[in-house]
Amino acid sequence: MPLYEYACLDCGAEFEKLVLKAGEAEEIRCPRCGSGRLEDRVSSFASVSADGAPNCAPSGG
Repeated sequence: MPLYEYACLDCGAEFEKLVLKAGEAEEIRCPRCGSGRLEDRVSSFASVSADGAPNCAPSGG
């Protein structure tokens, strides 16, 4: 599952969102101002373990 980083084009806030399903990315709003005008980029991948806890892939750095 991709973990996206977003930058709000209205207020400049930056935040991350784990996108669980394809259509969910279109519903994301800025947590600061509520705007849907966002710039996004894929930052890393994550998975969910058997117990439902999220596991993020290492950055490799």
